[in-house]
Amino acid sequence: MARSFDYRAYPYVRSPDQDAATPARHTVVVAGGGMVGLAFAVDMAQRGVAVVVLDDGDQVSIGSRAICISKRSLEIFDRLGIGERCMEKGVTWSKGKVLRGDDLLYEFDLLPEPGHKRPAFINLQQYYVETYLVERLGEIGVSQIRWHNRLAGVDDRGDHLALTVETPDGSYEIQCDWLIAADGVRSAVRDCLGLPFLGETFTDHFLITDVVMKSDFATERRFWFDPEFHDGDSALLHKQPDDVWRIDLQLGRQVDREAELDEAAIMPRLRAMLGPEAEFTIDWSSLYTFQCRRLERFRHGRVLFMGDAAHTVSPFGARGGNGGIQDVDNLGWKLAAVLDSAAPHSLLDSYDAERIPAANENILNSTRATDFIAPKNHAMSLFRRAVLDLSRDRAFARGFVNSGRLSLPHAYDESPLSTADHDDFAGAMTPGAPAVDAPLGDGWLLDRTQGGFTLLCFGDPGEHIRALPVTVEIMDHGRDMFHERYDSRPGTVYLLRPDQHVAARWRSPDRAAIEAAMNRALGRRQP
Repeated sequence: MARSFDYRAYPYVRSPDQDAATPARHTVVVAGGGMVGLAFAVDMAQRGVAVVVLDDGDQVSIGSRAICISKRSLEIFDRLGIGERCMEKGVTWSKGKVLRGDDLLYEFDLLPEPGHKRPAFINLQQYYVETYLVERLGEIGVSQIRWHNRLAGVDDRGDHLALTVETPDGSYEIQCDWLIAADGVRSAVRDCLGLPFLGETFTDHFLITDVVMKSDFATERRFWFDPEFHDGDSALLHKQPDDVWRIDLQLGRQVDREAELDEAAIMPRLRAMLGPEAEFTIDWSSLYTFQCRRLERFRHGRVLFMGDAAHTVSPFGARGGNGGIQDVDNLGWKLAAVLDSAAPHSLLDSYDAERIPAANENILNSTRATDFIAPKNHAMSLFRRAVLDLSRDRAFARGFVNSGRLSLPHAYDESPLSTADHDDFAGAMTPGAPAVDAPLGDGWLLDRTQGGFTLLCFGDPGEHIRALPVTVEIMDHGRDMFHERYDSRPGTVYLLRPDQHVAARWRSPDRAAIEAAMNRALGRRQP
């Protein structure tokens, strides 16, 4: 197969830790140098925390893998310093088509309203994102990636962890205060701790193929139910950079895996879909079944799981990679606050309280999409057929069509860190919700709320509030898009967490109310 991306092999370098007389101790070690692990390392490095990343390979991910990067992930990438690079390289889209056979059932637009810095989605191969994160980590300079270092053992010693690491030169031991398990669906950390991975495994097989071709297909998500070119199963088409196109084909339950991955079997399927005159080459192919599973808890003492190591879903809806990036966004500031003695260790328990409901939401949506795309029984097949029959001409039926509910950020509605409203507000910016971006003069709201706690004050709040140890952004009151989204009035104040979720909001707060909300958001004991 031809390769559209020039994969770099990162060298194995012997670490001084391998020759130390006693095991070196590090504050944070990340197991797994994929997109989620690297993003967490960058997040911590930007907060001044040195991180050691252990990766058992020497390259970024092979193949495009998680290509659909959501608006929220792009906003997080802005904070991590790679947002512009992703936008420059990625293919922007917000529209899509759902077809049955050759008939268009309906079209959709995921971000029809103006006034957002980032689009609903871009398509960008995972290897680009990981490359940008590796380079960003090098730019910051306080952390390191150890290639060809495989985590092989974890021993909990109470006030620290002892890790066994295998390398081409043999094994060595290091210690750490905190271990971040971002080592994927086959997590070695999970195996070392003997933790069960609970949930459902699906048996339908899907073929992913990246093809390189020149095409005038529209830049959109295109999903087929029962396409004539593919034996009555489903198909999906997405455009990526470098003239690479992602094609997903449903193959069914009973397939010969080795035979289906042979190019001689793949090419006729692609010819049927793309036409006999299409000129293309195969860049990468993979055959997969998938699971909807998660750990019972994501925090296990000094070990914290994220991404596919903590929870895994089907690829329908782009919930895997985007969910992992939101794990990073949730945990990074909390661990930094604990390390800085600004918050108790118990703040880390809120990672479970907030991200487990988010994982449950993703698993529920992913399971429903899978059951619609690949019905398990005759009754479910009849339901799907009836919904598709109606959806072309009946708008109400389209809400039941499920080709993958596309990823949205989770709102922490029941978070113990949030202060409940005591005033009347309209709109979606409730405590726990992710702050929605909006234009501010010649800039953007979320660009002004990066890194720490921020008070959005609609009018001058007074010296007693401006003196608080937070970033205070004073907003001129008006009735533009920003003020409508936040239902502002003169005197309104929002407290945003470092991950840009709403911690509290008031119509006219005093200093004591704001301090109490900050203490609550940091998990401090309330007086």
